Amino acid sequence: MTVPPEPVLRAAVRWLERLPASGPVRCRALFTTHAEFSDITPTQYDTALGWLRTTGLLDGRASSPPAVQVFTAAMHGGVPWLRDADALIHSPDELPSDSLDAAAALGLSPDEAFALVNAAWGKVDTAERKRVGDAGEKALLVELQALPNASVDHVARWSDAFGYDIAVHAPGITAHLEVKATTRRGRLTAYISRNEYRTMQRDPAWRMVAVLLTPDLELASVSTVPSDWIADQVPSDSSSFGRWESCRLDIPAAVLEAGIPLIKPLIATSGSMLQGVPG
Repeated sequence: MTVPPEPVLRAAVRWLERLPASGPVRCRALFTTHAEFSDITPTQYDTALGWLRTTGLLDGRASSPPAVQVFTAAMHGGVPWLRDADALIHSPDELPSDSLDAAAALGLSPDEAFALVNAAWGKVDTAERKRVGDAGEKALLVELQALPNASVDHVARWSDAFGYDIAVHAPGITAHLEVKATTRRGRLTAYISRNEYRTMQRDPAWRMVAVLLTPDLELASVSTVPSDWIADQVPSDSSSFGRWESCRLDIPAAVLEAGIPLIKPLIATSGSMLQGVPG
């Protein structure tokens, strides 16, 4: 789906502005007979109304101005670059032309468009991280539970207080695994909480495990992010009046260690994907 044309975007705003006070029939009559609204064709008004229904903007729950609602919906549904906006767009000057054109049609400035794109990306990123993260944990669990003589506990299922997602116990082996999953080969962005980092510092069994999934959320490879590399990347508190609580890590493929070396004795002869290949 692409961003709707400029007349359709403007028509969508007019529908949102007038529908709460008048029904569709009265609004359509107004748009098609009054000279003030004749800059947009009846077909474009109908197209805009259909698009609004598709986006869910007619449910009446949004409280933001109509132009903001329409722009945000257009970004969510019409721009393929939104999922990578954090890496591609760092200022209003770097906004793609489709977003700038849509903003201009709706009376929004480039600064406003930039803020709304960032907000839209945040919602997409949060939902996608949960979807992929949950799938990554499940895929890794399947592999771990197949290991001989190992007890596997998915602790994140019932608490996030431990600072890791999965505990593995076997004779002579303990592993506490914090799972970070991605479907993007060559690009792994992970967020580490302060609790996870503090756990890493005090717990020699803690490891961050990078799980690469296919677009169909099938397991493709398993790798480990070295803890010393993580320690070199996280910020430092500069005073007692401020502290970081979450840190984003952009993890290069070159630093990944294949598989999970900490549990290597369990997988050396199993042929498991846990032997891994860095993605």
